[in-house]
Amino acid sequence: MTRLPQASLAPVSEPASPALPAPDPNGLLICDPQAVFDLNAVRARIDAAARDAQDTAAVRAEALSILRAAKDQGRAAIAAAFVAHPFAARPLTRSYTFLTDGLVTTALYVAITYLHPSATPRSAEPIAVIAVGGYGRGEMAPYSDVDLLFLTPHKITSWAENVIEAMLYMLWDLKLKVGHASRTIRDCVRLGHDDFTIRTALLEHRFLDGDESLATEFSKTLKQELFSDGARAFIEAKLSEREARHRKQGERYVVEPNVKEGKGGLRDLQSLFWIAKYIHGVEDAAELVPLGVFRPDEFARFVQAEDFLWAVRSHMHLLTGRATEQLTFDLQVEVAERMGYRDRAGRRGVEIFMQRYFREATAVGDLTRIFLTKLEAIHLKSEPLLERIFRRRPKVRAGYKVINNRLAIVDPTAFLSDKLNLLRLFEEGLRTGMLIHPDAMRLVTANLDLIDDEMRNNKEAQRIFLDLLLKHGNPERALRRMNELGVLAAFIPEFEPIVAMMQFNMYHSYTVDEHIIQCIAQLAKLEKGELQDALPTSTTILKRGVNRRILYVALLLHDIAKGRPEDHSILGAKIARQVAPRLGLNKSESETVEWLVRYHLLMSDLAQKRDISDPRTVRDFAKAVQTVKRLELLTVLTVCDIRGVGPSTWNNWKAALIRTLHNQTSHALQGGMEALTRENRGAEAKRALRAALPDWPKAQLKAETARHYAPYWQGLHVSAHVDFAEMLHELESKGDPAEIVIRLYPDEDRDATRASFVMGDHPGIFARIAGALALVGANVVDARSYTTKDGYITDAFWIQDVEGRPYEVSRLPRLSQMIHKTLKGEVLTADALKSRDKIKKREKAFNVPTHVTFDNEGSDIYTIIEVETRDRPGLLFDLARALASANVYVANAVIATYGEQVVDSFYVKDMFGLKYHSQSKQKSLEAKLRQAIIEGAERADG
Repeated sequence: MTRLPQASLAPVSEPASPALPAPDPNGLLICDPQAVFDLNAVRARIDAAARDAQDTAAVRAEALSILRAAKDQGRAAIAAAFVAHPFAARPLTRSYTFLTDGLVTTALYVAITYLHPSATPRSAEPIAVIAVGGYGRGEMAPYSDVDLLFLTPHKITSWAENVIEAMLYMLWDLKLKVGHASRTIRDCVRLGHDDFTIRTALLEHRFLDGDESLATEFSKTLKQELFSDGARAFIEAKLSEREARHRKQGERYVVEPNVKEGKGGLRDLQSLFWIAKYIHGVEDAAELVPLGVFRPDEFARFVQAEDFLWAVRSHMHLLTGRATEQLTFDLQVEVAERMGYRDRAGRRGVEIFMQRYFREATAVGDLTRIFLTKLEAIHLKSEPLLERIFRRRPKVRAGYKVINNRLAIVDPTAFLSDKLNLLRLFEEGLRTGMLIHPDAMRLVTANLDLIDDEMRNNKEAQRIFLDLLLKHGNPERALRRMNELGVLAAFIPEFEPIVAMMQFNMYHSYTVDEHIIQCIAQLAKLEKGELQDALPTSTTILKRGVNRRILYVALLLHDIAKGRPEDHSILGAKIARQVAPRLGLNKSESETVEWLVRYHLLMSDLAQKRDISDPRTVRDFAKAVQTVKRLELLTVLTVCDIRGVGPSTWNNWKAALIRTLHNQTSHALQGGMEALTRENRGAEAKRALRAALPDWPKAQLKAETARHYAPYWQGLHVSAHVDFAEMLHELESKGDPAEIVIRLYPDEDRDATRASFVMGDHPGIFARIAGALALVGANVVDARSYTTKDGYITDAFWIQDVEGRPYEVSRLPRLSQMIHKTLKGEVLTADALKSRDKIKKREKAFNVPTHVTFDNEGSDIYTIIEVETRDRPGLLFDLARALASANVYVANAVIATYGEQVVDSFYVKDMFGLKYHSQSKQKSLEAKLRQAIIEGAERADG
């Protein structure tokens, strides 16, 4: 950690909190040093206890008791002070180091003075205790490791061995996590030459106690023989470690970041400092300013980011009581609260806190980039491999030059004389395919004030910005860099509030700004034809031709109003109405962008929350979009929006839903709504079944097509109709009314397994099936229930495993056996679910309110009950059982899951086959559903 003469105890920015006076007058520790560890008092108590002790075992026991009490007192004092000063990371880390120093040196004192006193001066070989690594740096979180080096001049003697062993056992008994090595100076040099991890640890050594002359010789030898050369190899090793860490931990925009090892985390700052210390011999990052590596303002950002990250990490350690590095959802809430972040209109305190976190992580990335480029300039860091192989020098336009294969600016003064150059720089970067030199980036960030209203309304500026989106094929690269440097928020001020804004849920994998950039990246891939196999409909739409200006601008603005109290679609449309013309779109284009932003969730919601086989769903959607042009734009936008949520959000199930809704709506808009009637669909489905069963006698086929009601024919694929026809025939041939026939069909095209059930109809069967599937751990994504005219039930459930995939074929026989057993009543579902229906700890941090709505307009023959609440394994069973107890007939259930949130939509009738129009009946049903949710949640929390 950067050393400063005095630490500020007030937060750098939000939230505002009082700057309390530090009890330590020097400002070095978070509280009075004697409250942390009073070395003289502790040793005096040990000396007094030793005088009365009978033997060395008694001395050790008394010493341990005194040290344990001192440790507990010191930790309590530090923790209490940190509650009062939740941003005081620098004094905190020094305080834990100070406490640990007291414990380690006192343990050595006890070992040498009382447990293994030397008989003669000759027998007491010199020994030096050295702190290495983070402890050597004097930088300790509450549960950091204590890394020690025991240094001896020659091969270790038996006396030294005894001292070290006694000391270590005392430290272990104090519950310190100690890493240790016993070596000579020559050992350290030899091992440091061979192993960069050891060399790094030695780089930050600090003398604690023992023979100081030996420690001085050690430092001198390391400087001369280990750290004097090999800088390039050391740098390459550290950068290689950094890349490996980032691959493992993910990008800095991942919503549960690793504060220590992740991209933009503390280890990145430490690596930067290790390299600086190795090359320049600095002891403090502040020394990099006069060396020209950082400007004063950049160093201030270094300190701010480092302080904030250390404060977050320390709160995590204290909350969990261990060395926790992953900032999980549940910890985010608790850390935000400890650091004083409070809820505001439209946003939770945890979201404000995480926005600050991601902005600091971005700053770490910027600083690292600046530093690494400086290394390239002095030829200590290799250029990227591909750039070394392909040495072509792209011809750059006037005013630019190439430095280490990066786009640089020839004359900063001339560059700034035309403010449009702040945009042209990114255009030139895309045109040439080169990265922008950090010095050019620094120039841009220092002059963002040039981007004013005059520039925003300049037609050439608008042209350049649209070309960045439309012309070069990889707009996300320019947008991401513009966003990180503040240019995007300066050119579109309405974008600034969503920069680094986290959406506190398990559904979104990225911050809002990064989500938008990911969406635009998906669109660029679609245009290049890279997603032809996965997204044939969207690819075809783009090949036929759409207004690209509308599509790119709509994607850029679709979530621009996130985090406000108002509905972000409605407010976003208002913002789009102002911004779209300012980006150079004409009146008609701007109106279409406004419409797309207003309704950007419409297609996704209908496809995932409604029965798209119901003609009314398609008819209402067609009336909303009105034109094929709008339908095609909305289809592509919807696909990009879902795919931009996270790497595992899109699947074949969602693809099939969106594709089907698009195709049916397109037919309706072009061929008329008559094609959507139930009669037409039923006739087509019956023809398809007859064609699929050519060996069946005509009389048998006629009986099969006559036994089902109209909804059955429109809601299922012909493969399901074939399955049910054969299953009904099998059930009737058995002649046992209590028999159950089950078929499991891996529907790979939909990323789900279709579980089909045929049995005699009786009340509550839908709930029983839902319970059986919950017990086997199946995740239901869709369900349809139909009764035949002759008293059978034909139910189809589409299920996925815990990974969101169809079940492997090898697992289907056992799965079928377990479901069969449950439906036969051999297992009591409600009892068996108690141990399985649990909410994970990290998911409890989410506030998911329950909403129950009744829709009598969305279907011609059913009431749609939509239940939005927290997801858990037994939820569908609880809801279905509540509906069954109220004599509600469930025809369909459509399940849409968004991380920790689920929306279950039930298509229902009452016992007389009527909709639920009565307000009193609706309120009664809602109360039953809410009670089922509350009781289930209590069971899951138990």
